[in-house]
Amino acid sequence: MNFSMTQARAIRYRDAGVDIDAAAEVVRYVKRLAPRTFTPNVLTAIGAFGAGFRLRGWKNPVLVSSTDGVGTKLKVAVMAGRHDTVGEDLVNHCVNDIAVHGAQPLFFMDYFATGKLQVDVAQQVLSGVVRGCKANGCALIGGELAEMPGLYPPGEYDLAGFIVGAVERHRLITGEQVRAGDLLIGLPSSGLHTNGYSLARHLIFEVAGYKIDSYVPELGCTVAEELLRVHRSYLRPLVALSKQRLLKAAAHITGGGITDNLPRVLPAGLAARINTRSWSPPAVFAFLKQLGNIPDEDYRRTFNLGIGMILVFDPKQWSRARKLLDKMRESYSEIGEVVRQPRRTKQRVIYEE
Repeated sequence: MNFSMTQARAIRYRDAGVDIDAAAEVVRYVKRLAPRTFTPNVLTAIGAFGAGFRLRGWKNPVLVSSTDGVGTKLKVAVMAGRHDTVGEDLVNHCVNDIAVHGAQPLFFMDYFATGKLQVDVAQQVLSGVVRGCKANGCALIGGELAEMPGLYPPGEYDLAGFIVGAVERHRLITGEQVRAGDLLIGLPSSGLHTNGYSLARHLIFEVAGYKIDSYVPELGCTVAEELLRVHRSYLRPLVALSKQRLLKAAAHITGGGITDNLPRVLPAGLAARINTRSWSPPAVFAFLKQLGNIPDEDYRRTFNLGIGMILVFDPKQWSRARKLLDKMRESYSEIGEVVRQPRRTKQRVIYEE
């Protein structure tokens, strides 16, 4: 094939689908907002190649880190044209993952990637990240904004985050002291949180034929309002309980539901007996189960069923812990207990109706 080495016109990066000026505008926006989350330990400004953070005031700190995303909840945000909540979802999810170890968040970094950058969308998303960081006392010290033409469908994007927290070594919660007879206390979720959206979207939009702005009487709100409820943070009760040395373990109920997440904090040989009638899940869960006639096993491994965090207590400490939760006006349910794992079974969670 013959071709000329000289083009009739100059080809710029923008012609290939990457708008450097748009990215720079988003970065300037973040540079204005991020300092609102800074603590005195932040040593560098947004925009440096690396982010500096000093540990000050700790005696024997253990760093606890986690990374996660928002999943296909992002598709709901795109359908609704509302992007100001998913950033908060992201921060709260990551905060919860380290708070179960008793860690307080120190700093957060985000990753936003799209095929074609829409400045207003990116600004909405990042404003949610800033809001989540500020609410959790976590400094937003950096991130990545990537425009990658052809990699994502038009109008869509991906969002992920990385968090680092710290806890004094003697307060690190590992679950090693969990024993048979310990109490299981469930803290309510605010809805689906950030898991099960692929199934929820399939049932609501494809099976039932609802639109994003459809009002659903069973839910008392529109589809968008229900599916975009923010994944709540459990930082406040977890930190308060861990400081009082009351908490043996905590499980963040995310992908896999109670079935897969609770065993992560149970020592070998132990299981959990859950009384499914001990709490009342939000209406969205029964609504989805009915739409798809979902088998119980899938239902329990896909959704949190109204319990976003499970706490494990020694029964002798529960009275003190309950008073602390009541003082914080935190809702809770006594949902079960730790038991010895039944012989000849791999079952770690036993559900009782």
